[in-house]
Amino acid sequence: MSTLTAPLEAPPAGPGRPAYRVTGQRVLSSEWAKLWSLRSTWITLGLGLLFLVAFGLIASSRYKSGIGSGHVDPDFADSTAVSLSLFGTNFAQLALGVLGVLVMAGEYSTGMIRSTMAAVPRRLPVLWSKAAVFGLVALVVGTLGALIAFGFGSGIVSGTPAAMSLTHAGVVRSLLGAGLYLGLVGVIGIALGALLRSVAGGISVLVAALMLIPGLISLLPSSWRGDISPYLPSNAGASMFALTHDSTTLSPTAGLLVFLGWTALALAGAAYQLVRRDV
Repeated sequence: MSTLTAPLEAPPAGPGRPAYRVTGQRVLSSEWAKLWSLRSTWITLGLGLLFLVAFGLIASSRYKSGIGSGHVDPDFADSTAVSLSLFGTNFAQLALGVLGVLVMAGEYSTGMIRSTMAAVPRRLPVLWSKAAVFGLVALVVGTLGALIAFGFGSGIVSGTPAAMSLTHAGVVRSLLGAGLYLGLVGVIGIALGALLRSVAGGISVLVAALMLIPGLISLLPSSWRGDISPYLPSNAGASMFALTHDSTTLSPTAGLLVFLGWTALALAGAAYQLVRRDV
C-alpha cells in the first residue's frame, strides 16, 4: 500500500516589516533620551548652575561689603560686575566637565556601550551625537547661569566702581563667551570619556588639564611661562569671556580658536580610539 501525502502549503506572507535604518536624527534622539534618563544629569546640571550663580553672588556681595567698609580685598580691587558675576565659572566647569565624562565613560562601566554600538555599528555617529547633545545642553546651562548671575550681581554692585549694565561694551560678548566655554568643556568631557573609557581616569585628566597644570606652569622659568601659559586650555578659555586683556593673555577670538583646537584634538583622539579598539 502506498500512502498519499498532501503537499505542505507555505503560510501566506504577511506584510513586510520595514528595514531599520540608522540615521543621524535617530542617533541624536537616542542620545537625547539616554541623557535625560539619568538622574545624575539633573543633579549635576543643577549643581553646575548653582555653582555659577551662587559663587557669582557671593563674590559680588563680598565686593559690595568691602567697598562699604573701605577695605577692599586686593584680589577684588580691579573687579567689574562681569568678572564678579562669572567668578563661579571655574567651579561650574568641573560639574559640567565631570558630567560629560560620566555620560560617555559610564556606558563602558555598565556595559551598555555594547548595545549602543550594536545599534549603531559605524560607532563614530555615537561620539558626534553625544558631543553635540551634551555640548548644546552645557552651552544652554552655562549661558543661562551667566545671565542670571550677572542680572543679580550687577544689581548688588550698583553704585560702586564695578557697576556695569548689558549695554556696556563687551558685556554681552563676555557672558555669551562664558556659556560657550562651558559648552566646549562639556564636549571635552565627552571626548575624554571615550578616549580613556574610565570615569576615574577621565575626571582625573579633566581636573589636571583645567586646574593642576596651570598651577604647575608657575614653576617654570618666567621666559617659558609667558610663552606657554596663554595657550593652556583653561587660560585660553578664560580669555574668551574676559572683559579686558593685556599682553600676557590672548584676545577673545584667539582664545576661542585655541580652545577649539584643544576640543578638536580631544575629539580626534576619542574618534581614533573608538574606531580602533573593541568595546
